Amino acid sequence: MEHNVFQIIWFVLWGVLWAGYFVLDGFDLGAGILLPCVAKSEEERRAVYQAIGPFWDGNEVWLITAGGATFAAFPKTYAVMFSGLYTALFLLLFALIVRGVAIEFRGKVEGAGWRRFWDFLFWISSLVATLILGVAFGNIFLGLPIDAQGIFRGSFFSLLHPYALLVGLLFVLAFAVHGATWLAFRVNGELRQRLIRDAKVLWVFEAVTAVAVLLFSLKLTPLWGNYLKAPLLFVFPLVAVIGLLLVPYFLNAGRTLAAFLSSGAAILGVTAWGMAGLFPNLFPSRLNPEWSLTIYNSSSSPLTLKIMTVVALVFVPIVLVYTLWTYRTFSFRITREELAYGEGY
Repeated sequence: MEHNVFQIIWFVLWGVLWAGYFVLDGFDLGAGILLPCVAKSEEERRAVYQAIGPFWDGNEVWLITAGGATFAAFPKTYAVMFSGLYTALFLLLFALIVRGVAIEFRGKVEGAGWRRFWDFLFWISSLVATLILGVAFGNIFLGLPIDAQGIFRGSFFSLLHPYALLVGLLFVLAFAVHGATWLAFRVNGELRQRLIRDAKVLWVFEAVTAVAVLLFSLKLTPLWGNYLKAPLLFVFPLVAVIGLLLVPYFLNAGRTLAAFLSSGAAILGVTAWGMAGLFPNLFPSRLNPEWSLTIYNSSSSPLTLKIMTVVALVFVPIVLVYTLWTYRTFSFRITREELAYGEGY
């Protein structure tokens, strides 16, 4: 196959990895954001941790793989990302590390103060990580200040553009709704009813913010350009809209698993909308479109991409099988007996 075919394959895989990460890790990040609002007792807090316990670290494999794919397939983009966005990426990694430590450490010592301390870190790190991811992709959609040599000409504070912050808010609300539907699927009693009620309220804010992002994207970004050239791409925002509209329908019917899957479809559709709008850019330049980092000027050699494709064909199915097995085995309603047994939380 021609070199540009492999470049396109890896752009698609790059998008699939990010979409997989947002759909899978989105709900456990959302559970962390919701923890202090929905869990009113120690038993309910343990239920929240138990609901994400078997999944959260496996979900982060998708983030690591997305970063690794960027490094190997598009090294110039990776270099610009880790030099220009160093502070933001450092904060993201720090938040994810603190979050993992909080999950593992809160149950190691008996004591209300000890657990409140780790609950606070779990909440703030989940919120910060989600907000940074949203702001980062908001800046990518908007275009980064990259010059002709690929040097980032901005600062950390220049990333806090109102449009990027709006995308960050959308990430927080979407992950919170996603997390609420997952938790409502896995828990019982008053907590479940409270989560369904809160998911409906948060969904209203998510829908309004999503419409605002789509409208401001039309005015401020070139994302819709590819859709005018290839109308078939409109299937992606259509999936997002249908998924979003089905969330309150299934919540009202008490079908929390269907609501969770609909929320996942909405996140998947929004991510695909953004990726399709970016193509063939990876990092568009806000200074001059000709200075953008694309799949054509920042990719690895044809041999590297061919070897990576073979590796992906072998290992991606293994990751998918492992992920499906995990969800099939541990996706059940949590009982009081499960909470009593749940080790570490």
